[in-house]
Amino acid sequence: MKTPNKFKFLFSTAALLISIGVGGYVIVSINSADAETVQTSAKPQALPVSVVNIQKENIRLWNHFSGRLKAIEEVDLQPQVRGTIVDIQFEDGQLVNKGDVLFVIDPRTYESAVRKSKAELNTARLNVALAKKEKVRAEQLLARGNISKRIFDERVNTFTVTSSDVRHAIATLEQDEISLDYAYVKSPIDGRASRIEITRGNYVSVGASAPVLTTIVSTDGIYADFEIDEHTYLSNQYQKAQSKSELMQIPVQLEVGDTSSINGFIHSFDNRIDPQSGTIRARAFFENKKGMLLPGMFAKLSLGTPDIQELILLSPKAISTDQNRKFVYTVSSENTVEYRQITLGAFQDGRRVVTSGLKAGDSVIVEGIMKLRPGMSVSPRAAQG
Repeated sequence: MKTPNKFKFLFSTAALLISIGVGGYVIVSINSADAETVQTSAKPQALPVSVVNIQKENIRLWNHFSGRLKAIEEVDLQPQVRGTIVDIQFEDGQLVNKGDVLFVIDPRTYESAVRKSKAELNTARLNVALAKKEKVRAEQLLARGNISKRIFDERVNTFTVTSSDVRHAIATLEQDEISLDYAYVKSPIDGRASRIEITRGNYVSVGASAPVLTTIVSTDGIYADFEIDEHTYLSNQYQKAQSKSELMQIPVQLEVGDTSSINGFIHSFDNRIDPQSGTIRARAFFENKKGMLLPGMFAKLSLGTPDIQELILLSPKAISTDQNRKFVYTVSSENTVEYRQITLGAFQDGRRVVTSGLKAGDSVIVEGIMKLRPGMSVSPRAAQG
């Protein structure tokens, strides 16, 4: 039995509608799923970052310089009288005390001069004693009118001249005794003697051509001379440069070779800034009881601020540069990235002092900075180490 065409048409139409309906439902379902996927993938992910929590620290800032060690006292020992060296009473490099005899210049000539001066002084004293008696007698005779005024004046003059002779003889004796003392060349300071420059039997002279017999340097303490820039001096040193007790509050650390640091203090600042270099000369004092520090040594010096300060320190790896500005990224209370411009100070133990732009409690990002942009969502965690 054949289906009528009318029924065939109705059946085909219904099938088509059903097919379109089903197809439309599938297409709508697919588009809805794609939208959810897009929305899910478009939602930003919080980037994990390492942060440090900013805290103020009580620290003393140090500036680093180089210098040379210099003896507190140094003497080039030279002869003060002429003669032949007859004895040497020390060895190269020996520690000597003030007043120790080191060289003996033939003293016989000077001993003879002292004896002669003593004899002349005795003669002068006898002459003045006689002249005094004659003067007293003349005064008595003049009072009775037994001598003339001229004779009296002569006796007074004789007494005056002989008195002057006594003073001259005393001065001559003192000079000869000084020369005799100079024949025994003594150390003027406590310290360590250098090598013997002139040996026994050599004749030495005085004056500009006088040779150096040896050199002596003090050993109990030592200076370190160095130069600091004007900014460092003005920023934190000059306030303590008004008296000796204030200078002693400015700490200095000394390193020579591989030795550990030796603590000292500022001894003095110069009285002017060198206009050529823009620096001022400074001198620090260090104990040297073991005698390890020697004049002329190169020294690394660290000059501390007089007072301990509350400062913020930050690792250089957290600091970025934007043209001539320095900045860091911080984490806001909503865990988003914030741009923060900062001002830097000196280096301190591998970190930089931050003078402005940060405060205690700020969270600064220290790792992953290259991936960050202001406003990004982040997941902060404490930095290790």
